Order: sequence, then structure tokens, then C-alpha cells
Amino acid sequence: MAARVLRAGGAALASGFLRRASPGSLLPGLRKLTSSDNRPREDSWLKSLFVRKVDPRKDAHSNLLAKKETSSLYKLQFHNVKPECLEAYNKICQEVLPRIHEDKHYPCTLVGTWNTWYGEQDQAVHLWRYEGGYPALTEVMNKLRENQEFSEFRKARSNMLLSRKNQLLLEFSFWNEPIPRSGPNIYELRSYQLRPGTMIEWGNYWARAIRFRQDSNEAVGGFFSQIGQLYMVHHLWAYKDLQTREDIRNAAWHKHGWEELVYYTVPLIQEMESRIMIPQKTSPLQ
Repeated sequence: MAARVLRAGGAALASGFLRRASPGSLLPGLRKLTSSDNRPREDSWLKSLFVRKVDPRKDAHSNLLAKKETSSLYKLQFHNVKPECLEAYNKICQEVLPRIHEDKHYPCTLVGTWNTWYGEQDQAVHLWRYEGGYPALTEVMNKLRENQEFSEFRKARSNMLLSRKNQLLLEFSFWNEPIPRSGPNIYELRSYQLRPGTMIEWGNYWARAIRFRQDSNEAVGGFFSQIGQLYMVHHLWAYKDLQTREDIRNAAWHKHGWEELVYYTVPLIQEMESRIMIPQKTSPLQ
């Protein structure tokens, strides 16, 4: 009974207040909120409650993640060779590519050249470094157009290929510098297609994760794409053989903190691929 009286009294009080208050006496802000002209604003406000906020960044991820002390640009080439031409393809590459690598006239370095062993078959992979970034790349391309030997090489090579593609890459600041090494080794190129917008997160996690993978000197280089297929990450590893690879990778799971970093990086990946590669005879990475 008392509760009903209180409710009735409250309703009457509210009713009396509304009768006494004219439209002009309402607060301006209240009038605006009840106006039909501002419904889009109300809708956007409601939607904002359910939309993930993205912190604005002050710089491109290439500037945040790449090495500051160098301005090197990398080019990664994938050549799918006709199966019957693979031997001839390797031969002409071993003749021509080292000459460009050794010629001081060209501001570029052949980092490594391989054939895929496990993964996409009858494939050649080449990794070049351009000291000086995009200007160095442009300079090399212009000079090669005037190089008669290279023009003949490209013409002969084109008859041996099924397809080819390339990417321009920068190297992560926290990864090892890819330098020549003696062999024999096998190389693993692990390629990750990340979800757009997650490159900074990947870099933050792998800046810590790489410390778990240095004991056996297996880390060769880490790169992320700038032109070509975007949000691509490539990690290059060297192992004595497949069993050594298995042992080193298993050992990482026994290090405290590794499993947590894997747990947080896996959701950032859309697709991933592993290639096991054998270096060609003239590759600086053996």
C-alpha cells in the first residue's frame, strides 16, 4: 500500500512538472537530443559503443619497425621454372647473377639464391639487397637496361619460366642482418600473410620472440613487404638438416615465455607457408 502511494505520488509530481514546464524552458541540450534532425548523431553514438577503437598512429609502420641505421631495400623474387628447364635455368643464373653481385658499378648485393626443395616445386628464389633504398633500386634497373649481357640473360630466362613475381621488403630492426655464411645448410623461408592493421603488434611480439631463437645461430633475416603482396612477413632460417630444424623448433617450447608469444601472434595470421630451400652453388648463403 505504501509503495503504491509513493509511486502514485512520484508520477503525479512528474506529471505536474511536465505540465508546468513549457517547451522553451527545457535545456537547450535536451531539446537537441529530442530533435529528429539529430537522429544520425544518436545512431553514430550508439554504434560507437560496439565499434573497436583504433589508436591513431603518428608514423608509418615501416618507419617504426625498419632498421634506422641502414636504408637498405630488399627484393624477393619467386620464379616458377618449367620442370625440363630447371637445370639450364640454374646454370645461367650461376653465370650471370654473381657478376652483378661483384660489380661495384651496381649498388646491390645478392643475399642468397635457392631452389625450393619442399613446398612449391621447380621454383627458384632470389633475395637482393639495394644499399641506398629506392634510389639504388632505380639506379640498378636503369644500368641493367644498358647491359647487353643481362638483356640476353633475361631473354633466355623468359623462355624457361612459367611465372614469376617479386616483392620489395624492409628488414625488421630487431632481426639479424643477413650476412654470408658457410654451409652446408638448408634454409626455411616462412611466409605469413597478416591481417591488415596488425603489423605493429606482430613486430612488438617478435621483438621479444626472436631472443628465444638465437641459441643455434639459426636466425638469418626477417622482412616485411612494402610493394607487392602487402602485410606479408618473411622469416629466413638456416639449419644443418631437417632433423636439426625439428630439434631446434621443439627446444623453443621448453623456454619460458615462448608459448605465450605464439599464443598472441597466431590470431594475427591469415595464411602461412613454409618453403625448405637448397642454396645454389654461387649463393653467398650456403
